[in-house]
Formats: sequence, structure tokens, C-alpha cells
Amino acid sequence: MPRQTPIPCILMRGGTSKGPYFKMQDIPANPEGRARVLLAAMGSPDARQIDGIGGADTLTSKVAMVGPSTRDGVDVDYLFAQVSVDQATVDTSPSCGNMLSGVGPFAIESGMVPVAGNTTSVVIYDINTKSRIQAIIQTPDGAVNYEGDARIDGVPGTAAEIRLNFMDIVGSKTGSLLPTGHPVEEIDGIKVTLIDVAVPMMIFRAADLGKTGYETAAELDADKALFARMEAMRMEAGRRMGLGDVTGKVVPKMAMLGAPREGGNIAARYFVPHKTHAAFAVTGGLCVSSCVMVAGTVADGIADRPEGHDCTIAIEHPTGIIEVAMTTRPNGNSIEIVGGGVIRTARKLMEGYVFVPSYMDEAKPAA
Repeated sequence: MPRQTPIPCILMRGGTSKGPYFKMQDIPANPEGRARVLLAAMGSPDARQIDGIGGADTLTSKVAMVGPSTRDGVDVDYLFAQVSVDQATVDTSPSCGNMLSGVGPFAIESGMVPVAGNTTSVVIYDINTKSRIQAIIQTPDGAVNYEGDARIDGVPGTAAEIRLNFMDIVGSKTGSLLPTGHPVEEIDGIKVTLIDVAVPMMIFRAADLGKTGYETAAELDADKALFARMEAMRMEAGRRMGLGDVTGKVVPKMAMLGAPREGGNIAARYFVPHKTHAAFAVTGGLCVSSCVMVAGTVADGIADRPEGHDCTIAIEHPTGIIEVAMTTRPNGNSIEIVGGGVIRTARKLMEGYVFVPSYMDEAKPAA
């Protein structure tokens, strides 16, 4: 009798996202086999993901795959996959900074990284963006602590603080801060900034597309004409940034900006890209913060740009504020983005096995 195939995993909330965390060795290495297994595990394509563990939302249809690293100075490698809810697609071109929040705890829970004291540093290599991130995890009493006083907008309650320090973030996919060499250019008559810090993005002013920048996610999602226009612009942005035909891909991402009104440095709405993010992505926060810091971008005139080369950018989003610590240094008449950091939280929700249909056996890696 055919049997289902069990795959060990830990279901975790990472930042404002949620999904299963797998050991790399338990998931097929080849992209086709990997996609088949992840689609089956999450229950895609189906709007409810009723036959899998996906949460029927882009923020809860995410997967993290983690394995020990052989790279110098790195503890673990991390591969992120965005699993479409209603289409049979798995995209590993972007990363997810929120799911990244759970990588350090998962690495410790899985025995890949030993506890080093009251806090444990886990250096992560992000395969998607070819960058390194240091995660500082609370580990009193020899184990990961998930309880604490840290609060992040978009997540109820409080939890233990996880500090993420991002390195090597400029040019994640294109190799440069401004892939076209211009801080501002026009696409379809709209001024945009094409910038690549942690994730390639097309950023524009909300007012230029008839919006305020303070709309709720539901209000923006209901405007189908807006999304159609933005998608056409995104296609051209991908071409200009050297990403080729980005049809069916989720990068470049997009954000619209407005002047702050809740005490932050900028108001923004982030698109993932075919839906409005309910809060804000960590990688998107790094990129938008860099846009605020670099003179001559679309943020000029609406952002409250802080002074100094070590500062915090507060981004107002639909459910609150995300704060990004930015480190820059002078570079001629401009600045160089050195790194960025954010405070996130994570929580272990469930540990066990996810079962996929027996026909997936052929896609599993050899024992």
C-alpha cells in the first residue's frame, strides 16, 4: 500500500511571517524536485492550501531550508523559498528577512550550532542574496529562549529579542547600489528609484500614482488598476536593472513612499509584489532606509533624513513602525551603505513531520 513520505520540520513564526523550517539534507537539492516537495507540503496551488500546512497567505506560505556551512566564518547556510498560494510556483530568487529571524533558533534547536552562553551568535550565509547576517539569539540556561519583552508591530504580544546584523547587503542581485547608475529615472511617466540593498526594488512616491501612502493593505489590494500599472512598470524596472524578464518572479519588489505623519522618518507601503504586505519586510526595510539615506532619490523632499553615519530609520507601515539601524560612510559627494540591523522576534510553534504524498519519493534526496 502506498505510504506518505514524512519530512522532519519545525513550524516557526519568524518576524511577521510563518512557515516550516527544514534541514537542507531533507529536501531535494535539484530545483524541480524541491519545488514539487514544497508545493505538496504547503498545499499549493489552492487558494485555501487546504491539503497542506500553508496559511493561505503570502506571509504564511514561506519556507526556510538550513544546513551547516563550509564557508569561512559562517555557521549555517540559509535558502528561502516563497511558495505561491494559488499557482504551482516556488521562487528562490528573493530572500525573506522575517523568516531569517527563525534561522538562528532553528540552527540551535537542530544541533547545528552549540549554545555559547546567555546569548549565542549565529553567522548565516543567505544563499538567495549571497550575503552574511549575524543573528544574536537569547540562550540562557543552555537553550533558546523565546519569551521576552521585545515587541514588533504586526505580531501580537512580546517575545525574546533577536538582533539581525546585515553585512554585504549592497547589490544583492545586481552587484551595485543603483544598478542603472541613476538615483531617479522615469518609467511610464513616473519618477522611480531603482535600488538594490538586500533586495532589488523599484521605489516611487505614492502621490505620483494618485495615492497618499497611508492606505491600508486592503484598500490598496482592491485597486486592480493600480496593480496592473505597477506590474507593467516592474517589468521594465527588472529589465533596466539587468534582471531580465521578471514575469512570474517576485523581484524586483516595490514600495510607495509618503511623508511621515506618526513620528517616523518615512511612510511606506511594501508590495510582495502582487499584494500589499500587511506590515513590512525586513529586506525591504533595509532597501527603503537606504533610499532615504542616499541623496537624490525619490525620498528627497518627503523623508525626514537623519544626520550622521550611524542612525535609525523608522518606517511607518500599515500596522505600525519598523526601525532599521543603518551604518554608512562618506564616499565622495555621496555615501556608502555599510550595513544595517533590525530587532525581530521568533517563536517555535510545532515540531514534527510534514507528510507529502508517496509519489514524492522519487523527488527525495538519496539516503
